[in-house]
Amino acid sequence: MSSTLPARADALALMQEWTPSESLRGHMLAVEGAMRTYATMFGEDVERWGLTGLLHDFDYERFPNDAHAADAEHPSEGVRHLRSLGYPEDILEAILGHADYCNVPRTSRMAKTLFAVDELCGLVTACALVRPSRSVNDLEVSSVKKKMKDKAFARGVNRDDVVKGASELGVELDTHIATVIAAMRERAGLLGLAGTA
Repeated sequence: MSSTLPARADALALMQEWTPSESLRGHMLAVEGAMRTYATMFGEDVERWGLTGLLHDFDYERFPNDAHAADAEHPSEGVRHLRSLGYPEDILEAILGHADYCNVPRTSRMAKTLFAVDELCGLVTACALVRPSRSVNDLEVSSVKKKMKDKAFARGVNRDDVVKGASELGVELDTHIATVIAAMRERAGLLGLAGTA
């Protein structure tokens, strides 16, 4: 495992260069926040986990991978680029592991956490944006669970992955949702989810 981590500023610049979409940028910043929160809870490397979240989808717009190819497009192309820049293998393995179709087992706690928070961050964002306040600050776990049951809401979010992710991580679903909401509240302004008030 490489001990030298690229600087967050460099990772952020790379993510922004490859990702024109504000909503996808926001998603990666949300996942970064959730990863940092879990790293703190688990006593892990906060910077390392944060970079993993920040870059997990950075190649998604360039290489969308609608066919879900295991070794082409997203996330494989992005991982090849990160490897050429010297990113540590454990980060690359976690990024590959967040896409089930890559068939890369999630062996590390970091990889399991990335998978667990990825879809949930998308769902929490969608739930916050339909609130009268347009804010994550008054979003409750019960509201997220209710929206999870509504298959027509945020159709792109894979509910099975949310449940499986919490299970793989060994965290109760309610606790997991609460943790991700709390992480996103910490950076609500950055995510555009601080509300209209």
